[in-house]
Amino acid sequence: MGRLAVFPFFKDAGIDLTSYESRCIWRRFDANEILVDFDDASTDVYLLASGEVRILNRTQSGKEVILGEMRAGEFFGELAAIDGVSRSANVTALTRGELCVVPAAVFREIVFAAPPIADRLLRLLAKRVRMLNARLMEHAVLDLRHRLYAELLRLSAPRPGTDGERAVSPPPYHHVLAARIGCRREQVTREFTVMAQEGLVDRTRGALILRRPDILEARVAEALREDA
Repeated sequence: MGRLAVFPFFKDAGIDLTSYESRCIWRRFDANEILVDFDDASTDVYLLASGEVRILNRTQSGKEVILGEMRAGEFFGELAAIDGVSRSANVTALTRGELCVVPAAVFREIVFAAPPIADRLLRLLAKRVRMLNARLMEHAVLDLRHRLYAELLRLSAPRPGTDGERAVSPPPYHHVLAARIGCRREQVTREFTVMAQEGLVDRTRGALILRRPDILEARVAEALREDA
């Protein structure tokens, strides 16, 4: 099995990827290295073999908003490879790692040659559009408190061995959460103080625990209904 087939996106492609691999470049990166910047003219697709990166967007006033993080097995840069338009986001490494740089022409050839991969790409793009639509709606209609609830629920995963609790691991920094939901760090800190007093959240050594995610979900749903 070739190196490209290691990535979930390229598994069971139905075609031989060997000839495409020779046209890709593998390289390592360091923490805090900018891999893609706003308005870059490059159109390559980047496959993360190891490490973690953060994707940022920037408002017209220059304020940066965190769109999310990606880890090994995921990829970014597909939009520029599809339409050739300059980059709309910044991608910065959070850790050291390695990636595979796939030229746009190679990426498109693989997608057109392999129906299973084309189907995966369509589904992935649809998933990302739905997620962005949800966040856009939250920013448009929810106040700071409920945007924070929604973001914590999105970042969390079920906590094994508990009755419905969820956990965010590692625990997110307040300034990172602030950049995700479009507010100041101090505002996030105040909201966490209130949530802790209500018994909704707790912090352990390695995670932020959502003790009552059901209450957070109900509050977000109620806020959305009130706006409607």
